[in-house]
Amino acid sequence: MDASSPVLVDETSRRYAGWRIVAVCFLVATFGWAFGFYGQSVYLAELQRARGWPASLISGATTFFYLFGALIVVFVAEAVKKFGPRNCLIAGTCATALAAVALGQVREPWQLYLADAALAFGWAGMSLGMITNTLGLWFTHKRGMAISLALNGASFGGIAGVPLLVIGIGHFGFAQAMIVAATVMVVLVVPTVLIFVGRPPLHAQAAAATDLSSATQIRGRALRDIGFLSVTIAFALVLFAQVGFIVHLIAFLDPVIGRANATTAIALLTAMAVVGRVLFSTVIDRLNQRLASALSFVSQAAALLVLINLRADLVLIAACAVFGFSVGNLITLPSLIVQREFDPRSFGVLVSLQTAIAQVTYAFGPGVVGALRDLSGSYTLPFYGCIALQLMAAVLIMVRGHAKTA
Repeated sequence: MDASSPVLVDETSRRYAGWRIVAVCFLVATFGWAFGFYGQSVYLAELQRARGWPASLISGATTFFYLFGALIVVFVAEAVKKFGPRNCLIAGTCATALAAVALGQVREPWQLYLADAALAFGWAGMSLGMITNTLGLWFTHKRGMAISLALNGASFGGIAGVPLLVIGIGHFGFAQAMIVAATVMVVLVVPTVLIFVGRPPLHAQAAAATDLSSATQIRGRALRDIGFLSVTIAFALVLFAQVGFIVHLIAFLDPVIGRANATTAIALLTAMAVVGRVLFSTVIDRLNQRLASALSFVSQAAALLVLINLRADLVLIAACAVFGFSVGNLITLPSLIVQREFDPRSFGVLVSLQTAIAQVTYAFGPGVVGALRDLSGSYTLPFYGCIALQLMAAVLIMVRGHAKTA
């Protein structure tokens, strides 16, 4: 058995086992993003209230979480290959649970950084790199749809996970709520992974077994490849702008349209991320994915331009909806471009590398946007900076390298 004679599977069949893996990854993403991404705002507020620590100290720990997590994400592909997706998903879940409990018990700043280090391991085992690597073992032709559907769990983690966590904190207190939430995650995720995540199809095993290059060599060639660099840098710039904007969105909208309308705008942005990802999932494998990415970047820049210059409540809420429509797809599209343009045997390594570079970059987004806001006295300058980054990325993403390299 070799990569040139794969076992054929019908990825379009509803009975195909891969769709159960999509459901598992949806569940994993729900908890991964609820604890690892969206939960950061909850931790900041609770630790400020309970410990009186400055926001800079707590947000510094968040930046550390993203940076340390990026270093781990680079090696996700090797971990999946060595230990298997089931063990890696369980390890990520357990690390996230341990970190969640530890965050509720934090009494000193060094303990916060230690808890965020554990959370970084959990994030690596439950977020984009792990999910794309796992689904890549079950899907080839329908990989775009599979990843898009699974990553709706990320949005669901923001829509449902964070409000439930806030309600739990109000009822139980921060420390006890984190224990309860971590227990619920372990009870739901671990048995699900054990039951449904088995051995991938033989064609995926054969392709992995016939790798001609080490992961280090693949990464080295990719970092010299203009096609890979154009994708990686473009999405890193856009995610820097996107994360920076979203973190500061309520602070920007609150004095303009009020807290209630600002909350509505955030909810609509998140909901539109789900709508956009679901709609794209049906056609994303057939699109010119670089052009679709460029148009998504430009649409976000246009929405930001409206937000900066207009003040009507409904217009601003609508602009948030337009911005949100492409939020989810900007997480999915890089892996699909990598799949289409590079050797499929390198998919896991390259997606992990691209994800890590993007994470290192967007870790600084909220801080830079906040610093520029403080220096200029308003959000106009930093948001125009975000527009500039998005337009630069729209041009850069159209620069292609040589197909099927690395």
